[in-house]
Amino acid sequence: MNIYIGNLSYSVKESDLKEVMEDYGTVDSVKLIIDRDTRRSKGFAFVEMPNDQEAKNAINELNGAEYQGRQMVLKEATPKEPAPRRSY
Repeated sequence: MNIYIGNLSYSVKESDLKEVMEDYGTVDSVKLIIDRDTRRSKGFAFVEMPNDQEAKNAINELNGAEYQGRQMVLKEATPKEPAPRRSY
């Protein structure tokens, strides 16, 4: 399951998130979203966990939990919809 984690402190690193999420199960990947221009974190990330039950447990336990001074938002990530095509 792909998990969206939002409202993160800008100082959080991918390794920090992996450590937190591994308390709930196996983590395949962590992708912290970085601003292209400033090279700073945008304050959200995506974590891939292969076991759906472990992922759901992590979401239930950590959604709303405080981490590095901010209240995290966790939910199942939904696929990005393609932008509508424009006709000229």
